[in-house]
Amino acid sequence: MVYVNIQSFRYPASEKTILSEVAFELKKGECLSVLGQSGCGKSTLLHLVYGVLDLNKGTIFYGKKQLFGPSHNLIPGHNFMKLVSQQSNLMPFTSVAENVSEHLTRHDRAEDDERIDELLSAVGLLDIKNQKVKLLSGGQKQRVALAKALANTPEVLLLDEPFSSIDTFLKNKLRRNLFAYLKKHNISCITATHDAEEALAFSDKLLVLKDGNVLQFGTPAAVYASATSVYEKGFYGEISAVPAGILSEKELLLFPHQLSVSEKKTNLKVQIKRSYFKGHAYLVSCEWNNKIFFFEYDKILQKDAFVYLNIV
Repeated sequence: MVYVNIQSFRYPASEKTILSEVAFELKKGECLSVLGQSGCGKSTLLHLVYGVLDLNKGTIFYGKKQLFGPSHNLIPGHNFMKLVSQQSNLMPFTSVAENVSEHLTRHDRAEDDERIDELLSAVGLLDIKNQKVKLLSGGQKQRVALAKALANTPEVLLLDEPFSSIDTFLKNKLRRNLFAYLKKHNISCITATHDAEEALAFSDKLLVLKDGNVLQFGTPAAVYASATSVYEKGFYGEISAVPAGILSEKELLLFPHQLSVSEKKTNLKVQIKRSYFKGHAYLVSCEWNNKIFFFEYDKILQKDAFVYLNIV
């Protein structure tokens, strides 16, 4: 297991605390997503676990072995872990295959070649294995970095926004392939992301960070169901904050699919501002008492028209 207990962390010569009271454990083969806005401490958390930063107060263990930062290790990092960040550490003037094979033993060339092909198939790059890295797009380089990190089958994989440069068309398939590969090989994974769709679909555990503090930790279903603030719910879609006394005795934070047009009069009479086509339906923005709300509708609505809304 990975055991993380960060009491507090701040960078040298800084008085700002980046992480505070962040604690969790991760079993072998489990995937944890750390969800939060930019600047909330996600990348710092990964760097602490990987051992390229010294933890001010707290402890990090892998099993019974305590993990330390660069002040305790001649070479920062841990050989049973791999970190894939947005700045990929690739050799630009060698081929895709040569980059992936950098850390392989090369004792058995045929076995290594088979391993390289397996990894490049997992990230969808087998057809360009002999192309030089300098000629690749940013998204392709990110995929090479993923394959390279998996070459020696690490026990723990740390991913820092791993799909940020990859087209949506390829991203969905890549995520399915990658997380299936991790499960097959029982590799634990911690992913820093602001993509809630990814976090919900591919994680065993989900940790929500805000300003370096843990708001929620648990299964994706439990975290989603128990979200209570605009910050937490905002990761999963547009939020309408309906004041207390309008549709309920208490304030409601509703997703677009939780509001619908009512044929009967309600306390929520809104003016249509714009309809955004989403394929299966329209996302409609509307205004009530200088507040913007969102709901879904199956056809476009006339701008400036008035409708009544109610809870689905």
